[in-house]
Amino acid sequence: MKTIAVVSQKGGAGKTTIAVNLAIAAEQRGLHCAIVDLDPQSSAKCWHDIRRKESPVVISSHSSRLPYILQTARENGAGLVILDTAPHSETVALSAARAADLVLIPCRPSVFDLRAIVTSVDLASLAQTPAVVVLNGVPSRSVLAAEASTAITGYGVDMAPDTLGQRAAFVHSLTVGLSVLEYEQASKAAEEILAVFRWLCSRLGIN
Repeated sequence: MKTIAVVSQKGGAGKTTIAVNLAIAAEQRGLHCAIVDLDPQSSAKCWHDIRRKESPVVISSHSSRLPYILQTARENGAGLVILDTAPHSETVALSAARAADLVLIPCRPSVFDLRAIVTSVDLASLAQTPAVVVLNGVPSRSVLAAEASTAITGYGVDMAPDTLGQRAAFVHSLTVGLSVLEYEQASKAAEEILAVFRWLCSRLGIN
């Protein structure tokens, strides 16, 4: 079983959007996946309530219960667990990072978001867990992705080779309890999520 902690100390980075979409990508690949919602706002759990489907399993919990939850997930055959963390909570983020095999840091290509990833990178370093930044909400036909990539390289952290665009499908799918892979299977958004997921599988050694 592999565990990914989706961490960003800035709100609005797209943590929950990425977490639920990656979870559906895992399920469609045949991996049993669970999302642990560590955010008091419980956005992932709310999405699951709207969804009204059993999979993927979404558990709303406190970070202190992570060891028990991960052990239970392992015993029940989970292949992937995604930890959806809260913004502005270093304690929760650090607990999640320590429990994970990889820290995934979503970042929008703006100066404020780019500056905000420093704390997340430091938390991953403190947890001694590898970290990767994925650019999210990238406008089409824009040079922002290239500029952001240059800035991220300066922080000494790896960056996913694929980015996620600023696409309405991500918003619309969540409001009906779906992922973009279910809402618009042939969309650009679905293609981007699959590309990020495949790269993460390669990075984590998931067959």
